Amino acid sequence: MDKSVNKGSVMVTPTYENVLEAAERLDGHARRTPLLHSPEIDALVGMEIHFKAECLQHVGAFKYRGARNRLAVMSEAERRRGVVAFSSGNHAQGVARAARELGIDALMVMPSDAPEVKVAGVRRDGADIISYDRHTESREEIAERISARDGRTIVPSYDDPYIIAGQGTVGLEIARSGLAFDALVTCIGGGGLCAGISLAMGAESPDTDIFGSEPKGYNDHQMSLRAGTRTPIGDPGPTLCDAIMTPIPGELTWPINARSLTDVFDVSDEDCLLAMRLAKTHLDVTLEPGGAAAMAAVVTGRLPKRYKRVAVILSGGNVDPEIMAMALGS
Repeated sequence: MDKSVNKGSVMVTPTYENVLEAAERLDGHARRTPLLHSPEIDALVGMEIHFKAECLQHVGAFKYRGARNRLAVMSEAERRRGVVAFSSGNHAQGVARAARELGIDALMVMPSDAPEVKVAGVRRDGADIISYDRHTESREEIAERISARDGRTIVPSYDDPYIIAGQGTVGLEIARSGLAFDALVTCIGGGGLCAGISLAMGAESPDTDIFGSEPKGYNDHQMSLRAGTRTPIGDPGPTLCDAIMTPIPGELTWPINARSLTDVFDVSDEDCLLAMRLAKTHLDVTLEPGGAAAMAAVVTGRLPKRYKRVAVILSGGNVDPEIMAMALGS
């Protein structure tokens, strides 16, 4: 393992150097996704917007980056025992793909209401699935029991230094794109993507202000930023944004994001459906609701007008057909 990242079972906050190490590890594996641009969207929002299309990453989401980086540093003994992960879908797909590539047996704990397209993606890559009821069961407890029984390594979706560093390669590519950005907007669930991007941009593009976007009701980062401490949500109710439904910011991700975030927006399902339609129409990419959350904040005018050139993360595109039909018809 790399120095300063993970000492035994103790989690240590990752650094910019760890993002650079992740970039070397992912070279030749993760796709360098494009920055997409639309004059029509620029005219709509009154800014120059460039969209980082992680919906075109392996498994249709940025999650492959962190998963591949985490599994790549496992010892041979750990690889033989396999991994277990818990996820509504995108992280599960990322772990399943990385595990297949590295010859590691993978078991995914997924909610019974996970989108079919994500379940199918996990199965395509050969991972087994254990379903649970997200309203009555704890996915973390299920994964811990499996890990204790089988010796499998738990691969968290965001609160892991290697996961955060891997996601940070998104920010590294943006910072090295040749374009200077006044602001960057990313979706936030547990905060791993935002934290990794913050490490990269803080070192390579420190003048870029970073904003987050969360679903209404799941605005734990927004609440925490305003309270100055990690704050859990209450009873949020349903959302189409299954990929970013988290109850409280991560222990590792929050200290990084608390320093880097300028503000956090909350967006409705309707905002996300609008962004999905605009992305399909003007960028020719398919987004899922959670993957469209950052774009939703921008196209509905949440970003202050003082910003002129903005990077927006399109974080995932794994959507069931009926939800995409809702977007196109909305």
